[in-house]
Amino acid sequence: MKNITVSVDEETYRLSRIKAAERGTSVSALVRSYLTSLVQGNADESQKVETESQRRRRLLNEVFEDICATRSGFKASDNLPREALYDRDALR
Repeated sequence: MKNITVSVDEETYRLSRIKAAERGTSVSALVRSYLTSLVQGNADESQKVETESQRRRRLLNEVFEDICATRSGFKASDNLPREALYDRDALR
């Protein structure tokens, strides 16, 4: 494996470290993934760097899939009865 040196301004470096931390990886891994997808012509989608909106959409879809997998989803019967909701003595 070869090492390369890339120069970026301070703000770009700071923001790239934040993005890498959000994704649980390193800046080097992000650059490696980007360069790999670049030379492969994005043929391998698993190597594609995910944008923030794509990541949020993927996570939202995962939550919906988990809800649907339980087959119950959200039911009104799972909620507290109205009396319990407004029982202030129980909250103290």
